Amino acid sequence: MNYKIIDKEKYYRHGVFRHFMEDCKCSTSITAKIDVTELVNYSKHTDTRFYINFLYLLSKVLNSRDDYKMGFLWESGDLICYETVNPIQYIFHEDTETCTPVYTTYYENYETFYVNAINDVEKAKETREYQLDMMNHPNWFDASYISWLSYDALHVELPDGYPHFAPIINWGKYSQQDGRFMMPLTVRLNHAIADGYLVSLVYRLLEKEIASFCRGNKG
Repeated sequence: MNYKIIDKEKYYRHGVFRHFMEDCKCSTSITAKIDVTELVNYSKHTDTRFYINFLYLLSKVLNSRDDYKMGFLWESGDLICYETVNPIQYIFHEDTETCTPVYTTYYENYETFYVNAINDVEKAKETREYQLDMMNHPNWFDASYISWLSYDALHVELPDGYPHFAPIINWGKYSQQDGRFMMPLTVRLNHAIADGYLVSLVYRLLEKEIASFCRGNKG
């Protein structure tokens, strides 16, 4: 994977980064509903999987800003920014009630991403093993779909002071509210590299990408 080293002294969040790396080590997360009506309708109209379509748009958003592609090298203490981040999706096995992590490469081209993501899912169905390989996949973010519940809040806890900079994203079952399909979405980022603005921006960018994607793929 390719990355660039960030000069901490010139980093635009220098003061905030130092504070939340040294004085107050923590993460920040937001759970809110996002309108996915257009994407639900698009997925039904095109007979494509809503889950994969959303995963594509989520990956596109997280690759649109350096803030969502940050990393930390333990050995050198370097703050880095990856060229690309990719989603780790999860496949649930009904018979064993367990999940299998699936490493899916992000491609900007929708058709390429969709086909590869579907193939990754089918391959994962052949195994029941929980094989996370973070050492060889440091530039991968967690993307977990909680399909059984339209929840109101979700918290992902990591050890205090652990500089895990990759985004952790969860979303639940969408439900109809006032004629619209609303879906709970939880975005977690390390506070050293993100604040409430950057977390909430994920929602705004997603809504923009959903509208653009569905408008551009009509017909």
